[in-house]
Amino acid sequence: MTGHVAALYRHPIKGFTPERLNQAMLSVGQPFPCDRMWAVENGPSGFDPQAPAFIPKQKFAVLMAIAQVAKARTAYDEATGVLRATAQGEPDFEGSMAAEAGRAGFAAWLTGLLGNEVRGELRMIEAPGHRFMDHPLGHVSIINLASLRDLEQKIGRPLDPMRFRANLYVEGWEPWAEMAWAGRELMLGFARAKVFKPIIRCAATHVDPETGERDMDVVKALFDNYGHMFCGIYMHVTDSGQITVGDACTAPQMEPTR
Repeated sequence: MTGHVAALYRHPIKGFTPERLNQAMLSVGQPFPCDRMWAVENGPSGFDPQAPAFIPKQKFAVLMAIAQVAKARTAYDEATGVLRATAQGEPDFEGSMAAEAGRAGFAAWLTGLLGNEVRGELRMIEAPGHRFMDHPLGHVSIINLASLRDLEQKIGRPLDPMRFRANLYVEGWEPWAEMAWAGRELMLGFARAKVFKPIIRCAATHVDPETGERDMDVVKALFDNYGHMFCGIYMHVTDSGQITVGDACTAPQMEPTR
């Protein structure tokens, strides 16, 4: 069963606007390029940039906690290090993420946007080489678009794939086939990767990424229809290689039944 890459996305700031790519280089043991490099603390999180470690997403300004985060539209220029942000009714923001003034400026702009939803001082945090993943070993995430369509049919309404904030969106696999692939290897373009585990979904998926409104209980829909709260899989890259939109994503060969 061979699928293909329908779309590639990175999320430079955890919880904020996905940025579409045409191609990316996947490296052994590494997360998706330029993904979740920053997070916005919503009050003190305990994160130490000198000894970076996993911090639960509840400590950050993310969709799970603050739906209005979706109203910010962010775009990061990797070549210049400049972040631009817009939101209806707010002045545009532009600042360098390499400079403390730029990071503080974005936090101040975001504070004005989120208003009473902010529970503490907003602060943009980072550490060289550290990524703010939902799971400490969730390196690269994939959504099988056929699985989403199956869920859509069950609940009788469309689902924007952007609710799931994946790195790769794949067409051509059977619905939910990926749930049985833990520990198996597959090709992603010219890279090879091993399936780590299914992704447990949270209330971030309840937020419409266009309107910033909580309009659907996706977690309940998953449990009611399938008896689990999984959608998507995490991967670990085992052989480096480039991946491009349209490339093949070869499902693992399953062992024959006896």
